[in-house]
Amino acid sequence: MGIPGSGLAKGLAVTLRTMTRRAHTAQYPDVQPELPPRTRGVIGLFEENCTVCMLCARECPDWCIYIDSHKETVPPAAPGGRERSRNVLDRFAIDFSLCMYCGICIEVCPFDALFWSPEFEYAETDIQDLVHERDRLREWMWTVPEPPALDPAAEEPKEIAAARKTAEKLKAQQAQQDQEGEA
Repeated sequence: MGIPGSGLAKGLAVTLRTMTRRAHTAQYPDVQPELPPRTRGVIGLFEENCTVCMLCARECPDWCIYIDSHKETVPPAAPGGRERSRNVLDRFAIDFSLCMYCGICIEVCPFDALFWSPEFEYAETDIQDLVHERDRLREWMWTVPEPPALDPAAEEPKEIAAARKTAEKLKAQQAQQDQEGEA
């Protein structure tokens, strides 16, 4: 057992030591925090890439994504072709009062229509305003950072290498045809 009151003396020593140090607290509204890359804030929608496949809404564990669409007939691309139908997006909304920010919708989107934005300052006074429609989701896209640059020492992706080889073959064939045409 120690001397009576030694615990109090140790506690006061810690208090006095920390009182003399400068605080590390940043005053939030005045000083914006430095966010790490890939911060999960709000989800942004790149509407041009959305094909209304409904995969994000089906995979969402909270069922907080609402999508409405209609079918539209597209005329044939070439004469003699047939008409095609495509889905047209009427409504795309995310209810952020239900969303748990798991990112499953972003991961399953095969067309890269959904992205994480680092913006986290979208508090509302009314809970019904947390349902962001597609125009509001589109506004978040300007805050989405550029993807990180590829490592220069990394191996070239197979898709790019295959496309480069195909382009080189076509260029060689075109050059050969040009030489034969001149001769």
